[in-house]
Amino acid sequence: MKKRTHYFITIIVLGTMIVFNGCKIGQNYVRPVVDSPEKFGLNNDTTASTTIDWWTLFNNSELDTLIRIALENNHNLLQAARSVEQANFQLSIQKLNLLPQFSANGSATRGNYLGAKTDNINNGFVIGAQASWDLDFWGKYRRLSESARAQLLASEYGLASIQIELVASVARTYFQLLEYRESLYISQSTLSLRDSTLRVIKQRFDAGLVPEIDLNSAQIQRAAAAGSIPKYRILVQNTEGALAMLLGRYPGSFQVGGKMVEMTTPPEIPAGLPSQLLERRPDVLVAEQQLVAQNAMIGVARSNQLPSISLTGFLGGASSQLSDLTGNGIAWNAGGAILAPLFNWRQYANKVKVEKSKYEASVLAYQQAALQAFIDVENSLNEVANLKLQQSAVEEQAIAAMKTLKLASDRYDKGVASYIEYLDAQRQSYDAQLALANIRQQVLTAYVKLYQALGGGWSI
Repeated sequence: MKKRTHYFITIIVLGTMIVFNGCKIGQNYVRPVVDSPEKFGLNNDTTASTTIDWWTLFNNSELDTLIRIALENNHNLLQAARSVEQANFQLSIQKLNLLPQFSANGSATRGNYLGAKTDNINNGFVIGAQASWDLDFWGKYRRLSESARAQLLASEYGLASIQIELVASVARTYFQLLEYRESLYISQSTLSLRDSTLRVIKQRFDAGLVPEIDLNSAQIQRAAAAGSIPKYRILVQNTEGALAMLLGRYPGSFQVGGKMVEMTTPPEIPAGLPSQLLERRPDVLVAEQQLVAQNAMIGVARSNQLPSISLTGFLGGASSQLSDLTGNGIAWNAGGAILAPLFNWRQYANKVKVEKSKYEASVLAYQQAALQAFIDVENSLNEVANLKLQQSAVEEQAIAAMKTLKLASDRYDKGVASYIEYLDAQRQSYDAQLALANIRQQVLTAYVKLYQALGGGWSI
């Protein structure tokens, strides 16, 4: 009969634990409503993907190699990866709080005090195992695990965001480097041309065929071209250093041999739905997981207002003689404790209000991140469309300027046009070539910005 009573009590205790452990104080997370547009302003919606290697759309193996090196060696990215590891370990630690805690201990004492003074000197030897378990009646530890899991996801999305920014930065810096190198080449070619022109003008001036103003104008144009070369050399050097920092390598440990004219503009962006943008942007996903974590912390704060119950137990041996430690039978005890907040109730109530306020702030941060995401896509689509139009105009200008230079050179040689007309054609051609290199870089960079705005790229 006594054994049945023990079984009955055990069943009741276990049943009560199961029932209470199935309950969690606080509301489960529900994503806040975010008004998303049905389509983007330019009627050019985009289906994006975070997995596509978007940079391959530029069809440049050198860029592919540089991005691969950066993903393997960039220090900021590797540091962010360590943060993900830490969040994963933290989640594992938090999950273990749901389980009983076991420990082994042993002790030896001698004296005349055993809770009270005695007339005799006594020995005490104890060895055994003990267990303690904070019962998660109100779901406090499960809410903490929920918060830790959300923080882990936030760190993973944060890592993805850093990866996206790194890839975009490598591409932008690479395109900028190609522009500066192209501009340096244009300046060097222009200097070579103006050196030749200056020699001819000098010969004609010495022969008395042209006035001194023509010689002075040729010298001015030659000096202007020569002065631009050091400027672009500095820009090339600095940009190579910036690229080296992104790659996690020292300058000179890699080579860049590409040319701007060899770059391929990505194809037209296919149609799709912008409503999925919230599922792709890592920064938006980070904001949402932080919101999930904060929602769980409200439940934790509310649980702290309620009584906490813990169970303890001991199993082992105890004796006044070391030789009898294992011969006197098993020593055991079991007990429970309840702790309820009374006089500090207002303090816990205010903590709930603090967590609610933090949650409301997190909602606003999430909505702000979502709004920024839609605006970024709108701006990027607009920038790509208009820069491509501008590129077409600059290309026509460059072609016309080079034709004008050739005609002006022929007219000057034949004595039909003045030297001022020829110099003006040289300036126009030089400026147009630099403008063309710049607009090509801007168009390529605009596609990179669009990739970032879409949260990873777009599917084709």
